[in-house]
Amino acid sequence: MTSTVDLEAVAIAAARDLEEASAQDVLRWAAETFGKRFCVTSSMEDAVVAHLASSVFPGVDVVFLDTGYHFAETIGTRDAVAAVMPVNVITLKPLHTVAEQDAQYGPQLHDRDPDLCCSLRKVEPLNRGLGAYDAWATGLRRDESPSRAGTPVVAWDAKRRKVKIAPIARWTQEDVDVYVAANGVLLNPLLWEGYTSVGCSPLSCTRKPAEGEDGRSGRWADSGKTECGIHL
Repeated sequence: MTSTVDLEAVAIAAARDLEEASAQDVLRWAAETFGKRFCVTSSMEDAVVAHLASSVFPGVDVVFLDTGYHFAETIGTRDAVAAVMPVNVITLKPLHTVAEQDAQYGPQLHDRDPDLCCSLRKVEPLNRGLGAYDAWATGLRRDESPSRAGTPVVAWDAKRRKVKIAPIARWTQEDVDVYVAANGVLLNPLLWEGYTSVGCSPLSCTRKPAEGEDGRSGRWADSGKTECGIHL
């Protein structure tokens, strides 16, 4: 694929044709269509999409954003995925270390301006890292939060001029749990401690949700922020 016009046409057709396809079939289509120009992104909350992709495309690139603020359990999950799964884990880092960011913007930017912090430590590195690909897959699901209810299985990522794929968009948490149990998929240990969505470690970024809250309610809980910016 050399033309973004061609890529957009592919995305539009696939959005129509693959809406009801299984996650494996969606990922098989992605692998056959884009080859090494396709990658999976993972926050290492779990390895479900990486596992699915590796089952149809062994050696697939799995891109992880090391923000410098991750829980130790998240880094451990990344290392375990790299060690035991047939995938190629690629770690992307921001242009500046946390210390360099603190020197320029002041400490705890995540508390004062979380949008800017996410832009510097997540959005910019991902945009830079995706330059090597025509298509990328995410673990977004429609049942995670109201803001994700309309997530398409395949879409045209106009900002990045790439095909964006959400192979488990139609899955529920129960579907995830069944797949994990049946396939022994690696999970971030924090999920066993009451976290339902795992991001960066500062309390302003990730906390355990209260009873009855949706799965992503613990992210930026004391602000109106609901997304880091990657999926906006």
